[in-house]
Amino acid sequence: MSKEFIKEAFQKVLHNGDKAFVPYIMAGDGGLDQLEDQLLFLQESGATIVELGVPFSDPVADGPTIQKAGIRALAKGVSMKSILEKLESFKEKRGIPVVLMTYMNPIYAFGVEEFAFACKQSGVSGLIIPDLPLEEEDLITPQLNENNIALIRLASLTSPEDRLTEIAKRTEGFLYAVTVTGTTGARAEFKGNLKGHLHELKKKCEVPVLAGFGVSTAEQVKELGSYCDGVVVGSKIVDSLHQDKREDILELIHASKQSKV
Repeated sequence: MSKEFIKEAFQKVLHNGDKAFVPYIMAGDGGLDQLEDQLLFLQESGATIVELGVPFSDPVADGPTIQKAGIRALAKGVSMKSILEKLESFKEKRGIPVVLMTYMNPIYAFGVEEFAFACKQSGVSGLIIPDLPLEEEDLITPQLNENNIALIRLASLTSPEDRLTEIAKRTEGFLYAVTVTGTTGARAEFKGNLKGHLHELKKKCEVPVLAGFGVSTAEQVKELGSYCDGVVVGSKIVDSLHQDKREDILELIHASKQSKV
């Protein structure tokens, strides 16, 4: 379950003419004992990859829905260590990659080398670290490379052209194209020339480009999927799981299968 696993997952979906669908869930929301069931449900429902959030006390990129999910998980004593141990316990059942979304502070607390090795042991294929700038990546990239784990970079709407080019060149697995300015959370609409922005990122990138932040409806999944290789959906998935409305998740995943261009 290495970074190649991510490449294979995308090839399988995109080769069929579908778009990638990456749901985000908060590890331990509802209790860590729910994680296996949640991940396997998403796998069986047609998710390409699962982005798994690690609860953290100061989540600078997360909007209200995901912040609340993190608080619920922390209240149940969920930690990085317990998440990785849980993932390792059922890694043989997983047929799609798991990408962890976390911040540098919990990684430092764990120990960078120990963390990278534990990710490998638990079957984690990639990492998204929103508060790690390009200039500081050497703090963790040698350890990730040693354990064959992808570092997925985020491209914001406000980054200058030369920086976007560098981010696109360096990203592994896929490029996470942030579609709004600000934190995560459902949006009624997207502003600016998003289509042009995503097309430009695709030109710069040798790996798939996925649009995320603010995606919450089947219509948005279809629209954004027509501009790039797929979508990441977070707050809507977290909310639907919390309210036990799994049919809403199925509708979103199904929409990605209709986003042919």
